[in-house]
Amino acid sequence: MNNICLRLAYDGTQYHGFQSQPEEHGKTIQGELEKAWKRLAQEEIKIVTAGRTDKGVHAAGQVINFKSAARIPQDKIPIAMNSVLPEEIRILEAKLVGAEFNARTSAYWKRYDYKIENKRTADVFTRLYSLHEPVPLDLNKMRQAAARIEGKHDFKTFSAAGSNAKSFVRTVYHCKVQSSSGYITVTCIGNGFLYNMVRIITGTLLYVGKGKIVPEDMPGILKSRNRALAGKTVSPAGLVLRYIDYDGNRPSSIFEDIESNDLEDLI
Repeated sequence: MNNICLRLAYDGTQYHGFQSQPEEHGKTIQGELEKAWKRLAQEEIKIVTAGRTDKGVHAAGQVINFKSAARIPQDKIPIAMNSVLPEEIRILEAKLVGAEFNARTSAYWKRYDYKIENKRTADVFTRLYSLHEPVPLDLNKMRQAAARIEGKHDFKTFSAAGSNAKSFVRTVYHCKVQSSSGYITVTCIGNGFLYNMVRIITGTLLYVGKGKIVPEDMPGILKSRNRALAGKTVSPAGLVLRYIDYDGNRPSSIFEDIESNDLEDLI
């Protein structure tokens, strides 16, 4: 059996998340991938994914792996799968990996970007890939608040109510707020993320930008472990799983928009 690793991108607008669900709930990314492979190799597979993105969330660098007895050359897999997958899902790269590789547990860190359109009038062509926020935002205060999120913390405050996670402790190496041409991007890089964590962090930073809370409130909000003290869970449309690292690289060595910091030494 080969252990096949795929890197893929998808537009999650029309999908009920990544993970397979009963058909009556709607189509999923995993379901489409499994159907495509069965069509190509006449084989049932069990997919392991690096991140189970929610309904409506997109990915530019999702990673999966699965065991297969098929003998399709790895350089032919992207072409073959893309020929039978829906056009919203594209396989970017395929490679054979060691038997011990697991797309979820072998990852060192992940990068998520959340895009906010901060203009008075929404652009109809970006509405599926950003959150429209017409109110002026205080970017300096948002950046100050974001810096207070970085580090190893119990992030229960920033997880969906009722989460059954065994542990809420995660390390966020970078939480950045950047702006360009009327768009604001919230970037979160960490060793793992709770259900809705990035969307809740973004909603909380929006509260800061609007003056509803101040940056100095962030440590207390974190320590409270009280979901009610954080901001709203923003729309999934603006969220993209951008990159997953499996080599222990420092994020600043890969991304020009990320500056090196001491937290990267924890990777």
